[in-house]
This record gives sequence, C-alpha cells and structure tokens, in this order.
Amino acid sequence: METFESGKILFEKVIAGGWNWSHIIKRGTAVRLTDLEGGANVSALFYNGTNFSERYNMGDTLKIQHISYLAKGCCIYSDMGRILMSITDESCGWHDVICGVSDAGLIERRFGKKSYQQFKNSFYRNGYDSLLVELGKHGLGRRDFTETVNFFSKVAVDEDGNLSFAENASRPGDYVELRAEMDTLLVLDSGMHPLHPSKSYLEKPVQITISTCAPALPDDLCRSFCPENERGFINTEQYHL
Repeated sequence: METFESGKILFEKVIAGGWNWSHIIKRGTAVRLTDLEGGANVSALFYNGTNFSERYNMGDTLKIQHISYLAKGCCIYSDMGRILMSITDESCGWHDVICGVSDAGLIERRFGKKSYQQFKNSFYRNGYDSLLVELGKHGLGRRDFTETVNFFSKVAVDEDGNLSFAENASRPGDYVELRAEMDTLLVLDSGMHPLHPSKSYLEKPVQITISTCAPALPDDLCRSFCPENERGFINTEQYHL
C-alpha cells in the first residue's frame, strides 16, 4: 500500500451497504476502497472530470491490456484512449468488469419489494437506480450510463460460457487502490453484485479514503504492465500539456 503510506490522507468516509457516492478525484490523488466486513461489492462508473462526454470504455480497457478482469497493474481506459485511473495495489486479484449491476426488477424478484414510502431508508435499493441518482447530481442521466466495474467481485467463465460467482472472494480488510491519472468523476454504488447467490438482501459497508500521491514513474507497475499502457500514459500526459 505504498500509495497511501507515502501520501497525505485528505478524506475518509464509510459508505453503508447499498448506498451511493461520487466525487471528482483530482489528478495527483488516489482512492482506496476497503471492504470492511468481507463479501462487499462496489459498482463504479468513470468519467473525465472536466469533460463528461469522455468516459470509461470496457472494450478498450480489456482489449488494450489483453485481460478479462481487473487486477493490480491494470489501467482503466476512456473511449479516447487515455487512462482515467490505474490500479496501483489491491488484495483480491480479480475485479469483475462483465456483469453490470442489479436493477429494480431483479431485486424485487429475488427479495420482494420494500419501498421508500413504507420502509424509509431501509428500502431495497438496486445498482442501476442508485448510480442514476448519483449521476443526476452531476447533470448526467440514462444516456450517460456506461459499463461498470464491480470491485471486490470475482466471476469466472467455464468452457461453455457459463458465469459463476465466486463467494468469499473478498475478505474483511481487502482493498483496491486507484490512482487518478487525470481528473476523474468516480461514481460508486455499494449494492450487492447481480449474480451473488445470497437468499437475503445484502448490505456490506465500504470505506473510502482519498490521499495525495506521486505521479507514475517510468518504471511504474501500471505503466509497464504491457507496451500498450506506455502509449496510454503518453496520451494522457500529452492531454495535460
């Protein structure tokens, strides 16, 4: 966890399970997400913090780095070939980028309906609507909804193409650290993963810590992860000239 050991902590907050949060993470800072109880899921959206029309592109992120999930050393690419954030450290080894988020219909079919009008803040939330609420705070809406990254969640694919959710992939204290390579609007939902087999509605809290950090050096792990990442860092650095 070198990023946070060498930086100055600027902000810290616990997001209750099933709640949403967003902030523009400035270049020169980093975010650490920590699973406090184990079994958490954090669905994330990413946008250029100064031009929201540029946003995370799952296809390019996977194709450029020859990967099917995110782990330490991987970068999160925008649709302009620039790096929004890079994963400088993490302890799970696998973060899902394929399965998206839950919606209201899925939650109701599996757990029943608990409306805000009846249950107030104990109502059942879903990932899609939760993220839309947070996007609205920045003038964004349905047309701006993109692919999501599900931090702390592992989903494997067998030879027949079937998806299987790996329970207990994240333990109490597991974390992921994201360094902002450009000002990035980070939008989060801490609701359960859509493939989680739990028979009860899960609410797992996650801690967010924002810290100052140094820029990527020439021998940085994320920069040297693959030759294409070197070009991605150059594109991003030229954007800031």
